[in-house]
Amino acid sequence: MAKKSIADTEVAGRRVLMRVDFNVPLDDNCQVTDDRRVREALPSIKSVIDRGGRLILMSHLGRPEPGQDNSKESLKPAADVLASLLGKPVAFATDTVDADATAKVAAMKDGDVLVLENLRFNKGEKKGDPAFSAKLAAFADIYCNDAFGTCHRTDASMVAVPEAMTGKPRVVGFLVQKEIQYLSDAIQNPGRPFVAIVGGKKVSDKINVIKNLLKICDKVLIGGAMAYTFSLANGGKVGKSFIEKDKVELAKELIAAGGDKLVLPSDTHCGDDFSSSCNKLVVKAGEIPDNFEGLDIGPETAKTYAALVSQAKTVVWNGPMGVFELPPFDAGTRAVAQAIADSSATSIIGGGDSAAAVQQLGFADRVSHVSTGGGASLSMLEGERFAAVDLLDNE
Repeated sequence: MAKKSIADTEVAGRRVLMRVDFNVPLDDNCQVTDDRRVREALPSIKSVIDRGGRLILMSHLGRPEPGQDNSKESLKPAADVLASLLGKPVAFATDTVDADATAKVAAMKDGDVLVLENLRFNKGEKKGDPAFSAKLAAFADIYCNDAFGTCHRTDASMVAVPEAMTGKPRVVGFLVQKEIQYLSDAIQNPGRPFVAIVGGKKVSDKINVIKNLLKICDKVLIGGAMAYTFSLANGGKVGKSFIEKDKVELAKELIAAGGDKLVLPSDTHCGDDFSSSCNKLVVKAGEIPDNFEGLDIGPETAKTYAALVSQAKTVVWNGPMGVFELPPFDAGTRAVAQAIADSSATSIIGGGDSAAAVQQLGFADRVSHVSTGGGASLSMLEGERFAAVDLLDNE
């Protein structure tokens, strides 16, 4: 699935329309509280402007309602952060495809950067409107997708805009290129043993991921609250643990289909309240007392999972093993993260809470790849194809 990169595209004197993910968190004063997504886009941004390209950046932020007062979801704060990081002026258009954007695109010189206002201020973005897409497409000579977090979506900026730019270069930025390399290529041709670790709260969120991974992995290790639905399916006692009763039959099917590939926890760390100061017990899986709830995998399970990870050549991890924000119920997640960090395997952390956990625990620089898109990485692990990637130019 190798796609042509922005690095291999001549940009001098040409306008590049780049879809980025500047969906950054803002405080009540509309100040950016975490600039990581802006910083992650810098390599692709600098690749264009350092080579004399004229860069037009587009992104969504939040879930604004078109036609409403969306001033608190403007991309202006993100543009200001980008200017600070680049150490040079960054122009900002107060609309997306209308008079201000059109005028500022026309006024651009080589090396300039322009950020368009939030794409979702326009109804056409979510609807894939051809007229809206055509206006965006007309701004540029080159399209670049560097927003992996929205690659599983069919918004106008992801699909209809590059479709409208057929015949012009349509390439990936460095972020999307790296995601494809790891999440697609590594999974299609994994070193073996290939071990997947799937956690999180709900079986329902990860059904297709587990089904797909059972086809391609040597072992699929289950953790998080979803383990209690599996435990119930096995006839176990789960106390007051979170479960999905309507997914018990499905869990039974997955257990039957998985055979010895599907590895469930052998013990559980539980508490009688959702707090660090609660009364705690470690019990065998399926033996949780009525007034307790499972909050983490137990130490025996953590040891088993760490041993399986240590033997792996490829590891994919999506979803924490327990309530990692609440010590001591972070121990299972920490043990898995430590094992992955110590391993020589190609290790891929699939976005979302797993990415937050590996960052929080200090292991992010000791894994091969931390995905920038939770939903998109899940979709790719499910084996889903992305129209937003398929239509880009191949190498």
